[in-house]
Amino acid sequence: MESFFGTLKSEFFYLNKFADIEDMKRGLRRYIHYYNHQRIKLKLNGLSPVQYRIQALAC
Repeated sequence: MESFFGTLKSEFFYLNKFADIEDMKRGLRRYIHYYNHQRIKLKLNGLSPVQYRIQALAC
């Protein structure tokens, strides 16, 4: 979890400015979706976390 929060801060919070809390919440939802569905991780054989889990369950 510490790794995720470190990545979240460096890739999301520090790179964006928010007009209000609702703007931050919308951006956070988009980032979490991106992190789980689109962000490729070399440790997961070049797959996103969701793709890796699907592949692991298929075996």
